[in-house]
Amino acid sequence: MTKSYSDILREARAQIREVSALEVDLQRASNAAPLLIDVRESHEWEAGHLPGAVHVPRGHLESQIENAAPDHDRPIVLYCASGIRSVFASQTLGEMGYTDVASMTGGFQGWKSQGLPWETPTILSPEQKVRYSRHLLIPEVGAKGQTKLLESKVLLIGAGGLGSPASLYLAAAGVGTIGIIDFDVVDLSNLQRQVVHTTDRIGEKKVDSARKTLLALNPGINVIGHDEMLVANNVDRIIAGYDVIVDGTDTFETRYLLNDAAVIAGIPVVHASVFRFEGQLTVFKPYDGPCYRCLYPTPPPPELAPGCSVAGVLGVVPGIMGLLQANEVLKLLLGIGESLAGRLLLFDALEGSFTELKLRRDPTCPVCSDAAVAARAAGVPIAVPEGQDAPFVLGAAVGPGSINPASVNQAPR
Repeated sequence: MTKSYSDILREARAQIREVSALEVDLQRASNAAPLLIDVRESHEWEAGHLPGAVHVPRGHLESQIENAAPDHDRPIVLYCASGIRSVFASQTLGEMGYTDVASMTGGFQGWKSQGLPWETPTILSPEQKVRYSRHLLIPEVGAKGQTKLLESKVLLIGAGGLGSPASLYLAAAGVGTIGIIDFDVVDLSNLQRQVVHTTDRIGEKKVDSARKTLLALNPGINVIGHDEMLVANNVDRIIAGYDVIVDGTDTFETRYLLNDAAVIAGIPVVHASVFRFEGQLTVFKPYDGPCYRCLYPTPPPPELAPGCSVAGVLGVVPGIMGLLQANEVLKLLLGIGESLAGRLLLFDALEGSFTELKLRRDPTCPVCSDAAVAARAAGVPIAVPEGQDAPFVLGAAVGPGSINPASVNQAPR
């Protein structure tokens, strides 16, 4: 016996649950808010959609739904334009083992007719959709996340061993504005690890060389070069307006200067440093974990922390650490995952191992403690220490600094 479209639709409706737009709106505000999935086509989605909805076109539902909804028991509400396609989509999810699925009657048209809120996504150009297609397939990024990246601003302190790999992947990811501050020129000895530069640019300003490479990789971004040294009288001006800072500095003076200014400005700093075969990485997010001075109250004597030009470094180590910095930056910009704020990651290239230390804020820190904040508000900032006689050094991996043992509250794991 043949079946008409009406017969098939009636059978599908008998197998699924339907909810009204008003019910969905109430559920959105509850603690058990369902996952909203829009099964319309891309051009319909771009014309407007429910706030917080995830786009999984009906034609790709079976292949993409488990990326968007890995938990088969989580409540899900599907909607389309008028409530028909979502009925069949709900039936499909039921057959795939999803246990709590409903179709919204009336679809997006019914939602709007009730005067309920909806939003229009930022539209990526056809070229951007192709360039960032692998990001768009990830539910945690998608078009909304990619738009965030395109609207974001990241400042790299240094276009050297750490800044080179970080800048390349931030540019490739579509971070819309990348600022680079570096007063140096490209030297032959840089090319063993500073991969943003090339042999034919020896003698060229690093900011100019880096800009050429990044724009060749992604001409759709904006690269701002700051051909100057970061010092006390320009640090506030240079970091202003950036969302995240990548610390690729190689002097203690600059690290402390950057830390203090970033804490006051409320800008997260993704810090990394390297020493021969080892590196360390953390995120200094103001008031959400320690700052640089909590971890390293004062710099060690030069003989305990020689730079790369004295101690050397395996070229791949800053590459690894710079890529990890880029990863932390993208997590911060997208608001996904767990940042390394409050955690120090140590890398040993010879062992191929990572060790993690849990960190906490120093309640007496002259920069980020509650007392320091109050003192600045009163116009009498607390003086910062300038040195110490016997720094506590946490192994060779902390060649970049002397660590405050009071800031470590968990053994390595």
